[in-house]
Amino acid sequence: MISERLFTELNKQMNFEFYSAHIYLAMAAYCAAEDFDGFSNFFKVQAEEEKFHAMKFYNYINEMNGRVTLDGMPNPKNDYESLIDAFKIAYSHEKVVTSKIYNLTDIATDEREHATISLLKWFIDEQVEEEATFNGLIKKLGRINDDPTSIYMLDNELATKVFIPPVTK
Repeated sequence: MISERLFTELNKQMNFEFYSAHIYLAMAAYCAAEDFDGFSNFFKVQAEEEKFHAMKFYNYINEMNGRVTLDGMPNPKNDYESLIDAFKIAYSHEKVVTSKIYNLTDIATDEREHATISLLKWFIDEQVEEEATFNGLIKKLGRINDDPTSIYMLDNELATKVFIPPVTK
């Protein structure tokens, strides 16, 4: 049986995932304003992924007879110095998400809540992928170093990204 403490922490994570979507939509808007439609698309897809993650927590809390509670969220940063600045901030944010998932896993492990541990294993694997994606794009942007042709090519590549919800139970 899930403790009230764990339900509280799961709700906090769900809300943080919604906030993550909010952050990525703000980054998408920044990119769109700078005429980087592919980069904007990338961040819109990231926002969809974060909403999917939030709903995964939402559904789990309900399935486990918990009470979902939605909180307000801070305003996201809306302006960035450059594309690479936005990506570095996003990468740092993903590291925070990872630490929060690890903390949740520690609580679930301490409480021997195996169903929650199983759920969180999925998120741990997802965070490895998220951090690798952002780190890789930061490295590419660093190599590009404001070369217009290379930025144009990467922008076109990111325009093709789509969100396909993973098949889960």
